[in-house]
Amino acid sequence: MKLHLLGGSCLLALLSACSSGEEEQIKIPEVPVKQIPITLNCVASNASVNADESVHTRITDWGYESQDKIGLYVVNYNGTTPGTLQNNGNHVNNMRFTYGSNGTWSPDKEIFWKDENTQADFYCYFPYATPSDISAHSFSVKEDQSTEQAYKASEFLYGKTSGVAPTEDAVSITTKHIFSCAVINVKAGNGFTDEILAQSTISVKMNGIKTGATVNLTNGTATATGTAKTILPLENGNNRSCKALVVPQTASGDNFITVNIDGRDFNLNKEFTFVGGKRHTFSVTVSKTSNGINVGIGAWEDDDIDNGGVAE
Repeated sequence: MKLHLLGGSCLLALLSACSSGEEEQIKIPEVPVKQIPITLNCVASNASVNADESVHTRITDWGYESQDKIGLYVVNYNGTTPGTLQNNGNHVNNMRFTYGSNGTWSPDKEIFWKDENTQADFYCYFPYATPSDISAHSFSVKEDQSTEQAYKASEFLYGKTSGVAPTEDAVSITTKHIFSCAVINVKAGNGFTDEILAQSTISVKMNGIKTGATVNLTNGTATATGTAKTILPLENGNNRSCKALVVPQTASGDNFITVNIDGRDFNLNKEFTFVGGKRHTFSVTVSKTSNGINVGIGAWEDDDIDNGGVAE
């Protein structure tokens, strides 16, 4: 009797062991979700697409340079519906990317697409900051832009790329100038020659200009804020040409532009509207006989308008 019980117990133990082994063999391991890194190819408007060339050029002229830093937001779609950029809670929140000497952008830490299917919108801006309100990010151009460093520090670029499907390739974003560029060229009129101007001490000021701005990072628009200031432009190749970055606004009042030649002021009283993304050229002709300046103004982009005037 004991022998039969012992045999039965062994048989049950053997069956149990076989059953347990079969269960282990048929378990299917979970397949990890594939993570696709997000990489970036960000270029400035009008920049060379050749990385080897663009690393040697200035952000405010043609492209980014080594150690420039941008901020990136990524907002996922819900099916086919685009998401809305928020201060927080986006798929990627204000990730800082740094431009390297090898012509590539590197994030502070690696970021990934949500999955292999979800599309996203990309919002990018320069220079990197920590916006508290993405609809009203505070920024200001320098009052004294007479050095390249100050001029560059007055630049703000913005770009958006929409509906991008997950990809292992770099996402391309073109950032554009959202401020205006004022180029002032001093021309010789009655009583002056090019030779005299070349040997003269010339300085230029732009008066009555608001230097503060709030930038809406959802659409790249800028609004001028604060009180009017005086801007000192950067010399642009020679003492008769200079340039300055201006927040879009309508400037008006006395002494809009002051050109000083060897201690004597020539003032222009004029109202002018600066348009974001445009370069406005002001040709200022100084004339001793009129005791003032004659001014011809032509916008950079396709308007072909001469808004000339006389200042005394």
